[in-house]
Amino acid sequence: MNQNMGRLIRYILIIQKLSGNARFVPAEELISYLNLQMELRGYEVGVSVRTLQRDIIEIESMFEIEIKNRRGLGYYINEKSVYTDINYDELLLNFDLLTSMNQSAETAGFIIPEHHRPKGADSITSIIHAIKHQNVIEFDYRLVRHENSMIHKKVNPYFLKESLGLWYMVAVDDSGNLRLYAVDRISNLSFLSESFERDSSINPNNMFRNSYGVWDDEKIPVEEVELSYSPLDGYFLKATPLHSSQKVLVDNDEEFRIKLNIRITNDFVMALLARSNSLTVIKPNSLRVRINNIYQQALERNKL
Repeated sequence: MNQNMGRLIRYILIIQKLSGNARFVPAEELISYLNLQMELRGYEVGVSVRTLQRDIIEIESMFEIEIKNRRGLGYYINEKSVYTDINYDELLLNFDLLTSMNQSAETAGFIIPEHHRPKGADSITSIIHAIKHQNVIEFDYRLVRHENSMIHKKVNPYFLKESLGLWYMVAVDDSGNLRLYAVDRISNLSFLSESFERDSSINPNNMFRNSYGVWDDEKIPVEEVELSYSPLDGYFLKATPLHSSQKVLVDNDEEFRIKLNIRITNDFVMALLARSNSLTVIKPNSLRVRINNIYQQALERNKL
């Protein structure tokens, strides 16, 4: 397995463990946890105190998270640590997406990994480093909608975003425009000697607040959407809301109804179709018509 990816997984596991409920984590407990978790993911074990200390130095450099050790108690994250604009909550919650399970490992017979694992995860370590140090990077990028043709890009990387199991880099290209690049389509990534100054007006929290996933076209208006589902589908939609604007209007034994304020993009429509068995679009009517047209076309294609 790729050693760089193994190190990144280890860094994230350390941060995750130290972000738990325990105020301090003794070195022996932390090392035991790391060895177990790395073994479960098919990596070689053997994390030592020296390895842990080296990882902590790298974590502070890469993530700007300062980890300290209080004698007699253990390791902890310094509350004064400076957090960058990388969304670490998403990174921690999705760290298992960054690696593939080694099917030759002894644990493979006891663990069932997902079949669809994101490609290009090896680039994430380099991208995080470039974001942290404001390094200009260049790479080859595959255009899926243009017969997989390749273009060469030079960009200033700003953020990483995870959506539906895939990672995306938000960057400013050489024309000064903010662009989104799927990490799995990036190849031959390299650092340039030049650096860039971050534009503090670019706020990651505002970039996708009106959209579903990673498609945020300002030409598409933000609309009030009202949807009705069965109570069973409502259970899952409460556990995993469609959007941050989701508000529950009705929640009883007969119906689960929600309201959203969102751009009605193709990605959003596809998300609705994924749970369309009990879906009723209350409003807007344009969305109801759009869903109905999709159903009609599907019926025509699949008629007996």
